[in-house]
Amino acid sequence: MKKFFIFSFLLISIFSQSQTYIKGNAATALVLIPNIGIETSIGKKITFQADVMASFWESFNGHHPMKFYSLVTEVRYHFHEKYNGFYFGGHAGADRYQLQKWNYWDTNMYEDGFGYKFGGTIGYEKKINDRLMLDFFIGGGWHQGFYKGYYNDGTPGKYENAEHWNKSGDWLPYRGGIMISYRLN
Repeated sequence: MKKFFIFSFLLISIFSQSQTYIKGNAATALVLIPNIGIETSIGKKITFQADVMASFWESFNGHHPMKFYSLVTEVRYHFHEKYNGFYFGGHAGADRYQLQKWNYWDTNMYEDGFGYKFGGTIGYEKKINDRLMLDFFIGGGWHQGFYKGYYNDGTPGKYENAEHWNKSGDWLPYRGGIMISYRLN
């Protein structure tokens, strides 16, 4: 309980002394995949962002499962000033998924698993007024997945023979969009 109070005090201190934005990704919202985040200042030209994204689609195009939940934390360096101009970020994240990987789209197989990722983001933030900002960004990196492979046409059993988890590591673009941001303080 003591750790909870210390963490809460530190979090409140950070937010009370810095600009903090709450964000929603307009690009992913168009395909009904919510992506929300929060970005706060932690230095003169450095910010911290955490965001979550989720897809609740049972299937995409009637044949491809596409359910996932993703959490990404990122530290961003702003080249000119915070919240206005170009930035570069380094991130780490984790996800849980039930989807058909891009290289299985012409098959009847999908993957059910979890993974972690490390990568980078480049972006540009543009202030609209003292409360609103747009954040244009794209990112990607290394994703390591641990999954079990199944058939999506009703065939029983798994399509692979891994004893515990099958593994797949890929360099992928997996972030991007336009975040509409609102300053909280």
